[in-house]
Amino acid sequence: MDALSALLFFVVVGSVFPLAVGPDAALLAAIGPGVVWVAALLAVMISLHRLFLADLEDGSLEQLLLSPRSLTGIVCVKIAAHWLITCLPLIAVAPLLGLQFGLPAQAIGLLLVSLLLGTPTLVLLGALGAALTLGLRGNVLLALIVLPLCVPVLIFGSGAVTAGNQGLAVNPHLSLLGACLLVAAFLCPWAVAAALRLAVE
Repeated sequence: MDALSALLFFVVVGSVFPLAVGPDAALLAAIGPGVVWVAALLAVMISLHRLFLADLEDGSLEQLLLSPRSLTGIVCVKIAAHWLITCLPLIAVAPLLGLQFGLPAQAIGLLLVSLLLGTPTLVLLGALGAALTLGLRGNVLLALIVLPLCVPVLIFGSGAVTAGNQGLAVNPHLSLLGACLLVAAFLCPWAVAAALRLAVE
């Protein structure tokens, strides 16, 4: 259900902007990458607040902590499953949103590559925020923690598509996205596991 809500939010936000801006093709192509990336970021945030909540409520989180298996490994599996369920559908429909903004085929291809590199980082950072705010009411604190951390991913992701549209080199942007993913993949699972232990205690 959360994955469907995130997908619908992504589609609705991405579809409303071209209607609001008007038929200016140059303006739509200029703002398109940024709008799609912001919509993807907010859609991911919508789906993250319940990532560990059900485990906490039914007591399975305590069982996971007592399990002989590595909690960090379990966290990695949950994050990967969440990305597959939530983010892959967003990436699949992203070309349709790109067409609404009049993006050329090359720009749409770059948009897909940037989303494939960037959305795992968003989910990793969001999982950390979800673990830190586990058990607290409301999602405002989660957004306040996670959104500032996601700004570099947002800049590099939309910047890659914009640079491609302008005929500039895109490799620096994609390389920085990859670097963000590597750092997040190395640090976030361990930090999430530590935050979950604190939440149960």
